[in-house]
Amino acid sequence: MSLTTGRGPLGPNPAGRFSTPLPAGVVYVEPFARRVRALLAGHEVVDSERAVLVHHQASPPTYAFPAEDVDGAPTEDEPDAPGHVRVPWDAVDAWFEENEEVHGHPRNPYHRIDILRTDRRLRVAVGGTVLVDTTETLVLHETALAPRLYVPPRLVRMDLLVASPTTTYCPYKGTASYWTAVVDGTTVDDVAWTYEDPLPESTPIRGMLSFYADRADVLAALPT
Repeated sequence: MSLTTGRGPLGPNPAGRFSTPLPAGVVYVEPFARRVRALLAGHEVVDSERAVLVHHQASPPTYAFPAEDVDGAPTEDEPDAPGHVRVPWDAVDAWFEENEEVHGHPRNPYHRIDILRTDRRLRVAVGGTVLVDTTETLVLHETALAPRLYVPPRLVRMDLLVASPTTTYCPYKGTASYWTAVVDGTTVDDVAWTYEDPLPESTPIRGMLSFYADRADVLAALPT
């Protein structure tokens, strides 16, 4: 599971509990058995096979490196990993684990996605007009987050949705594009999202839609 975010054990809203309370501000540091590199202005400024991952509460993990593995990038001491420094994420142009570029933040080894076929009902309405009402759904369980229902577009009133210019990026699912509902003169921006080209672990939801419960009337038959 994600240790430090969402409902993870060190996150801001943990789903469970420890048998003995942990000290406030506890940090978990572990070896990271991948080559980590960073580029700045076309030059390699980080190249390390000795990185560690630092898990601070309520935050994604961060890299820390022996100082000699960094050359030409700004650094800060990492007090929770003595002898190591961190490089601010946005201080370089690109990060790589092995030869794969990493976006947003380091991928968390305790984070996973499970996508299951289900018959849980999803009903979504805007202004009293139903956009979808079906039990032909997939449920996406993502570590430390509430489960989400996805539906194929053939079951959605796509004639009431228009493509939005909004995009977001998830290190585990990929780039999401959004849909705005326009119903009888009522516009609800970015009411739904979809992953047209998801990362490998999320391919079952390719092209499917999920909806924000706080932007429409959503009935999702999911455990709370």
